[in-house]
Amino acid sequence: MAPPETKEKNILDSVIYKYTSNTSQLEEENRILKETLNKIREEIEILKSPPLMVCDVKEVNEKTAIISIPNGNQFYVNISGTCGKLRPGDMVLAEQKNLTIIKKIPTSRKFNVEKFVIVEKPTITWKEIGGLKAQINEIQEVVELPLKKPELFKKVGIKPPKGVLLYGPPGTGKTLLAKAVANATNSTFIEIVAAELVQKFIGEGAKLVKEIFEMARRKAPAIIFIDELDALAAKRMEIGTSGEREVNRTFMQLLAELDGFKPLDNVKIIGATNRKDILDSAIIRPGRLDRLIKVPLPDKESKLEIFKIHSKDMTLEKEIDISKIVGKMENFSGAEINAVCTEAGYFAIRKNRTKITKEDLTKAIEKVKREEKAEGNDYLRMFG
Repeated sequence: MAPPETKEKNILDSVIYKYTSNTSQLEEENRILKETLNKIREEIEILKSPPLMVCDVKEVNEKTAIISIPNGNQFYVNISGTCGKLRPGDMVLAEQKNLTIIKKIPTSRKFNVEKFVIVEKPTITWKEIGGLKAQINEIQEVVELPLKKPELFKKVGIKPPKGVLLYGPPGTGKTLLAKAVANATNSTFIEIVAAELVQKFIGEGAKLVKEIFEMARRKAPAIIFIDELDALAAKRMEIGTSGEREVNRTFMQLLAELDGFKPLDNVKIIGATNRKDILDSAIIRPGRLDRLIKVPLPDKESKLEIFKIHSKDMTLEKEIDISKIVGKMENFSGAEINAVCTEAGYFAIRKNRTKITKEDLTKAIEKVKREEKAEGNDYLRMFG
């Protein structure tokens, strides 16, 4: 049996151990509470701080600057002493009340250009385009030859056009021509819909145009294809809305970019439009898109050639007279001829057949005609 002194010592050690353990636990809890409290205080300070406005610097003096706010208005403001050195074009944060510049935003603002354009390496070849021999020859001379043999033009002493304008009715193959020449020259194909270039805020569209052309230079050899060019390059008016003025600003930037290109640069511009009559003369004057190539609706021989291209992988009945079938496609574009082949295939599939009959093609032609007529008369049903 242990002596009384030993028992007392063990009890004392036990009490000290418990006290020490509790103290350590309390200290740890106290530390966690303090950290949580500090984080809450920081969050409260963040929530209490007023928002700052993002602005563009236009001009800079020693302690003052001219800035442009998002709605386009410009102000002469002071620069805070905590702000570093500024240059025109920088993005800054400014107080909302007095617009004093607080600090510079270190990262430069860049558009995600590829969100607005389609960048690809096309696989379409000249053999896949039917009925446009004259147009193919012309675009090869203007776009393909300068990209492949620039030294030839230097020896002859002439400057090829910087770009071309393809114009004609919808579905006649303008985009196909542009993709085929990009494939033939192994160029990056950058497709833009002109309406996408007009942005919501003042100056944004012009910046987007500039960055698209910079990207084309980086990815050269490249072809910039601007579809629906009339949405951006229509005839300018002296008086217009703020939206129209912004379109004009973007258009002026496009003209500036065209003027900045050398004729033998390895970047070419191809525009496409269904409304050449409303284009501003500035875009088609010599030195810009000065080679105009008309892409008309196909004639009978061209339609036959286009039909053969689109139906080459289809199984047609032997007794079908293709020339008679094509003769029924009055005023059809290449895209509509393609639609006829697709619809004829669907008629065969619905009847569990793999072979296309004359009846399938006839029904398909009638269907495409009905759809075209219905689209043309949509405005008549507005008041029905």
